[in-house]
Amino acid sequence: MKYYREEHEIAENKMSEEKDNPEKRRAENEEIKETGTLSLDGNGSKPNILLLTIIGEIEGHDAASGNTKSTKYEHLLPKLAGAEDDDTIDGVLILLNTLGGDVEAGLAIAEMIASLSKPTVSLVLGGSHSIGGPLAVSADYSFIVPSGTMIIHPVRSTGMFIGVIQSYRNMERTQDRITRFISKHSQITQKRLEELMMDSSQLVKDVGTMLEGEEAVREGIINEVGGISQALNKLRKMIEERKKN
Repeated sequence: MKYYREEHEIAENKMSEEKDNPEKRRAENEEIKETGTLSLDGNGSKPNILLLTIIGEIEGHDAASGNTKSTKYEHLLPKLAGAEDDDTIDGVLILLNTLGGDVEAGLAIAEMIASLSKPTVSLVLGGSHSIGGPLAVSADYSFIVPSGTMIIHPVRSTGMFIGVIQSYRNMERTQDRITRFISKHSQITQKRLEELMMDSSQLVKDVGTMLEGEEAVREGIINEVGGISQALNKLRKMIEERKKN
């Protein structure tokens, strides 16, 4: 009963603080709107977690159209750098629902996440297609919901293969960077990943493979099928282990 009262008091104090601090609420809402980030401070009783969302199109040097939901890498990179430098942030949770987008921007975000010293967990909601693959595996541990999907396909330009040999070789090298990154940060081999990319039996009028939640885990790309509670619990355990060490 004592534990329950303490938890109840913490919750009441939190509600009181939010009621008395509308500026903080407005700032948090603006942060979510502009960058898709939020600090999960655990009401003071749990680790402080930075929540990042990667949704819609991964926007690179060219701005997406006004009607397209997008994730801007120039927003996420400073946030990730700030999380690494902020001693009050214990870990990072990344929520993904993206159809892909700019390869260089996606790889930049993925490399940034992978290089963080703090525990990171990713959760694929909806889908993490194309360049979303490296983003999903860039965290220390990854989850995907049962209905989540991942589409693995070759690198291409405007949806078509190109015939100029120099350009084709550049695209091959870019594709190799992607497959190396995914295989390095997951349990799938680069060879198997390339086989899935070139499968012509799954996607109509195209090559590639669509994997649903359990299939992505069986292939070794994602660690586990689960949702937000599993992802948060895993991240909190990783944070506690890091603190012990």
